[in-house]
Amino acid sequence: MTRNFSLGIETQTRTEKLERIADELLTLNKIERFDYSILSRHKMGLNRFGPAASGAGLQSTSAAGGGSVSAAAPQAAKEKTAFDLKLEKFDASAKLKVIKEIRAFTDLGLKEAKDLVEKAPVVVKKGMPKDEAEKIVEKLKEVGATVVLE
Repeated sequence: MTRNFSLGIETQTRTEKLERIADELLTLNKIERFDYSILSRHKMGLNRFGPAASGAGLQSTSAAGGGSVSAAAPQAAKEKTAFDLKLEKFDASAKLKVIKEIRAFTDLGLKEAKDLVEKAPVVVKKGMPKDEAEKIVEKLKEVGATVVLE
């Protein structure tokens, strides 16, 4: 049983694909890179504390990409362990305090945090454990922000 593979063409195509992906990653700004790093860890079944307890593992690109509502339904039945923190709105007088709080739990610089806050409603941090997310929600509500966990 012999197999004929054209490794030269396949390797070249893979290399071109990887170079294209690397070029696209280099064009991202700091916030987009941060979101991408969270997304890639999530897709690989990792979280901040190591492998995910849910055992989600690697997902196919078709399921991870534009998954349908029916594909998301079984996951919704499970107890949610990771939450997204969404800044809905904030008092104009509390803008500086909200920016300071956002910077306290993200690694964003002043300009990136300011831009993020001004985009409200926006997801500020993704894939957080519930207890950590609730603490941050309390802090943000104290300074005058409206925040929800998704």
